[in-house]
Amino acid sequence: MTKKLKWLALLALLIVTALLLTNYWISYQAKDKLYSTVDTIPKNKVGLLLGTSKFLSNGNINLYYTYRINAAVALFNANKIDFILISGDNGSKSYDEPTTFKEDLIARGIPEDRIVLDYAGFRTLDSVVRAKAIFGQESITIISQQFHNERALYLASHNAINAVAFNAKDVSGRYGLKVQLREYLARAKASSDILFNVEPKFFGDPIEIK
Repeated sequence: MTKKLKWLALLALLIVTALLLTNYWISYQAKDKLYSTVDTIPKNKVGLLLGTSKFLSNGNINLYYTYRINAAVALFNANKIDFILISGDNGSKSYDEPTTFKEDLIARGIPEDRIVLDYAGFRTLDSVVRAKAIFGQESITIISQQFHNERALYLASHNAINAVAFNAKDVSGRYGLKVQLREYLARAKASSDILFNVEPKFFGDPIEIK
């Protein structure tokens, strides 16, 4: 093996090690703030429902979306949250995650006046920080799958937000594995964002939830 190849191999090893350590640390920090049953989770005024697309590229329903809807409905019906703040991407007229979630939540019996939309949740960082900066929430219940919740809790902790998270059902199989692998990179980016004090793309005027 040439000297150059040895250096490349060492660099690759360091990168993989850093990704694994970051992944472990974020999971470890979140372990006491994660809940999978409505009976045990403490109550918060607002549940922060993290957005995702309703449909996959092949036209099928995105199970991550379906399971997050189910989780939000379960929390609301158990009186564990009073409002659902839906934070997602509305980057174009033809793509509107918050409104799609809202329509399906109303169809499931959630009153419209208990749903609040954040159209500028382009990334998890944006969603978490804006929950406090724009919507005034010091304490929130984050709603997503466990791997996503762990990263969101990490971001919340570093932004002085008292958060717990409710784990929606996860997705198994090949698609679930792809998402889990991407999460390693997403966690590295989250750590970088914290290190360099990256802020949301948009802020704006405060919006009171009442």
